[in-house]
Amino acid sequence: MAAELRNDRFLRALRREPTDTTPIWVMRQAGRYLPEYRATRGRAGSFMGLATNPEFACEVTLQPLDRFELDAAILFSDILTIPDAMGLGLSFEQGEGPRFARPLRDAAAIDALVVPDMDGELRYVMDAVRLIRKELDGRVPLIGFSGSPWTLACYMVEGEGSRDFARVKALAWNEPALAHRLLDTIARAVAAYLVAQAHAGAQALMVFDTWGGLLGPGPFRDLSLRYMAQVVDALKADPVSRDLPVILFSKGAGGQLEAMADTGCTGLGVDWTLDIGEARRRVGDRVALQGNLDPSVLRATPEIVAREARAVLDAFGNHPGHVFNLGHGITPEVDPENVKVLVDTVHEHGRVVRQVP
Repeated sequence: MAAELRNDRFLRALRREPTDTTPIWVMRQAGRYLPEYRATRGRAGSFMGLATNPEFACEVTLQPLDRFELDAAILFSDILTIPDAMGLGLSFEQGEGPRFARPLRDAAAIDALVVPDMDGELRYVMDAVRLIRKELDGRVPLIGFSGSPWTLACYMVEGEGSRDFARVKALAWNEPALAHRLLDTIARAVAAYLVAQAHAGAQALMVFDTWGGLLGPGPFRDLSLRYMAQVVDALKADPVSRDLPVILFSKGAGGQLEAMADTGCTGLGVDWTLDIGEARRRVGDRVALQGNLDPSVLRATPEIVAREARAVLDAFGNHPGHVFNLGHGITPEVDPENVKVLVDTVHEHGRVVRQVP
């Protein structure tokens, strides 16, 4: 039987219920800025050795919680686990980022894709979720996640990271039916992956649409939003995942907030290019919001970190439904002491904001 949750303010905020203060977690909170993470990764031998070993994944998931008073844990994994399980051959070269040995270059490769077996190729992820839930023992909720169909397609077609992902965009323009077949297959895989995480013990689910901001308004709705909505619908159809909050985060797509809120998600991530008070006014009481401090602020002085954190809280104001986070992932150069300043400031000033009449 699962332990009773002792700190539920993250889940309460996503449900837009009252909280004693603003909850905070940090994207990429288990990462290279922590010396203990670097030590564990050294023992694992490689990033994939770390991500595919449930014990190591559990260890690094819990490391930031032992340092900081965070209100949620997030599964340590990578958004590219699904395409790797589809047979594309994922590797991480030192200093070069992800690369696929077999990127999708033709219709035959795309049509050969099948949804992976969640208890087969991706069992290591579900084992990690189960182990992390056990080790958390009710301390804070656990967030499961996936990349969005569009973002996964970007890497699967390009074969590696890119500034503009021109190859997948060309596919979408020149062979739209083929592009939509690819996105539909990925969306079904993402939905199955998140449902499996829910069954394994994840208590909230997040979809990272890292490259949605590369698309114009029409293509965003057609190639990204449409398939995130398909994933949300599938999560709502499952008896376990339908009860979990779902957060959509599309970096650089602040102009699409209202359309994203219409998907039926519980919360929306907001990057730092949009004032969070304006974002709240635009979506009203339809969804909670998560964000949105510029990650580079964590490289400033502790005084500036505290000042900018208070500014985000003040901009959101005394309203329900705010989860504090960065506008994107934390970077390796950050001093962990600045993260402690951030977390403590959010909790302290969050109490002040909530007492404003």
